Amino acid sequence: MAGVVKITLIKSMIGRPEKHRQVLRGMGLTKVNRSVELKDTPSIRGMIDKVSHLVSTEEKSDETK
Repeated sequence: MAGVVKITLIKSMIGRPEKHRQVLRGMGLTKVNRSVELKDTPSIRGMIDKVSHLVSTEEKSDETK
């Protein structure tokens, strides 16, 4: 798990529980169709699992070696 994950917010966080909003803000997602690239770590994977119904993910290889 040394790669990078591209995460895109595809559904609004309006009307979602506060825990989901906190997870999305923690990943840096605030608006629909915004994307962030984060390191593929177990903690990030856990965050993605919590809000998997709101985001789409794309695996990328770590090209900055």
